[in-house]
Amino acid sequence: MSKQKTDRREFLKAVGSGMFALSLLAATGSSAIAAQAAVAPDMSKGADNFYTSAQVTVEKVRFSNQYQMSVAGNLYMPKTFSRDSAHPAIIVGHPMGAVKEQSANLYATKMAEQGFVTLSIDLPFWGESEGEPRNLVAPDIYAEAFSAAVDFLGTQAFVDRARIGVIGICGSGSFVISAAKLDPRMRAIATVSMYDMGAANRHALQRSLTLEQRKAIIAEAAEQRYVEFTGGETQYTSGTVHQLDDNTHPIQREFYDFYRTPRGQFTPKGQSPLLTTHPTLTSNVKFMNFYPFNDIETISPRPMLFIAGENAHSREFSEDAYRLAGEPKALHIVPGAGHVDLYDRVQLIPWERLTAFFKQNLAAKQ
Repeated sequence: MSKQKTDRREFLKAVGSGMFALSLLAATGSSAIAAQAAVAPDMSKGADNFYTSAQVTVEKVRFSNQYQMSVAGNLYMPKTFSRDSAHPAIIVGHPMGAVKEQSANLYATKMAEQGFVTLSIDLPFWGESEGEPRNLVAPDIYAEAFSAAVDFLGTQAFVDRARIGVIGICGSGSFVISAAKLDPRMRAIATVSMYDMGAANRHALQRSLTLEQRKAIIAEAAEQRYVEFTGGETQYTSGTVHQLDDNTHPIQREFYDFYRTPRGQFTPKGQSPLLTTHPTLTSNVKFMNFYPFNDIETISPRPMLFIAGENAHSREFSEDAYRLAGEPKALHIVPGAGHVDLYDRVQLIPWERLTAFFKQNLAAKQ
């Protein structure tokens, strides 16, 4: 085994040794979230989260899901498109704990440049979408948001409802798989830097969370429900740290560079930057009962594309999904890329691969 592979295995083992899956080092209480320190972002390899394009138009839209909650989105169209014709469309979901302005808008803009109508959405309880309390974890409602987005696009005269695809980034990768199992209107499914949010919370990376630790997390969340039911302070968990020190883990540094610096930092109007990426403690345990890869093979024969970075700590989830999925399927590993790199580093993101996948699988029927 090469030294690089050995180092990666040891790195993943170290990452998964704590109590929480996504942020094993983060504080659990809002009062414990530290003030952010000023750190210059790494803008290498074309990092451009807030990319805009003169080639596309963008407009804010809202539509209701089956729970009668308003879902917010940004609708992108190539300026050359006519609204009098029906075009293929792609829905884009943001990383878990983020908002559409973080990664999803970039992907939607770039894919609109390639000739698609695109729609980036905020998951319910996050960003500009409805849902109280804020930062609630509700996997079923997250998946429903993607089907509601299909409802919206499929009823627009300028969209061909038989040619709608979806891209899920990070945690949204598992949500779009969950949605696609029940919604055959999603004709082509791609994930990027996917997190299986169920497995990540049940087992942590490399299955390093013990059953005893899992039960302790569940028990803590259950007891906290009493506190909040009787008017106590809401507690938050996981997410990205707000300051760095000598002991900050490399994965936390990776997320910090995106979420806590001008590279990708974004706070929706009227919301607190201290809560960005932090779900509520009492609801986060719902992920432990979330199994998006169960029956993933039933999505076949609709095509699936799994994209992951060669050095991504999350690579195991894309590999697991690829192994379980039915044909046709493809696993694309991006050389030299980590997990967060594929959020916004435009020189690393395989745009040509994504474009070819959707052009082939959302082509007009002859």
